[in-house]
Amino acid sequence: MKRTGQKLLRFDRKLGARFVAGADEAGRGSLAGPLVVAGVLLDYGALKEHRVRPLAYLNDSKQCSEERREELFRAVVACAEKVVVRAIPAGDIDRNGLHKSNLAGLRAMLSELSPPAEACLVDGFRLGPLAPEHTAVVDGDEKSAAIAAASIVAKVTRDRLMRRLDALYPAYGFAQHVGYITPGHSAVVREVGPSAVHRLSFQALCYT
Repeated sequence: MKRTGQKLLRFDRKLGARFVAGADEAGRGSLAGPLVVAGVLLDYGALKEHRVRPLAYLNDSKQCSEERREELFRAVVACAEKVVVRAIPAGDIDRNGLHKSNLAGLRAMLSELSPPAEACLVDGFRLGPLAPEHTAVVDGDEKSAAIAAASIVAKVTRDRLMRRLDALYPAYGFAQHVGYITPGHSAVVREVGPSAVHRLSFQALCYT
């Protein structure tokens, strides 16, 4: 696997800020389970060579194997100045809408890191005037170390939550598909109906 971490760290360092915050989410397209948002604050005044070595393979969480994500999760927690994470439950998503829930969650993550964050980055789209001053980076989880780190934290946290939900709702196979739509997942929902952690506001064929 390519050592992408140095490229992502260089992107952040070019901002000229000591404290760089990144925010990202996991679970936007999932049929069941929470949306998890995460924020990571990196202190580039303290991230010397020996401290960033564990981040050598840092990348967008979708580009990493589960084993690599777990390794990077531990590396991020060890290297970051601060890590914040929040799970937005299915009921909140149904009441407020996915996009609004996502924006509010990402705003909250950056707000918790600012100050001391001098530069705030978010993957994809701007968060509106209520958020701290920030830059939206298209495909940011493949460009910025802070955003990629938040991507890893959000994904690993969400996968762990879904494995716990699998123990509560064993019929649905959450441990395998972590709440996303698969033929098997859809078949179970058609047969027994949705669980308390399914997003009922989604326009899914298995609900009809």
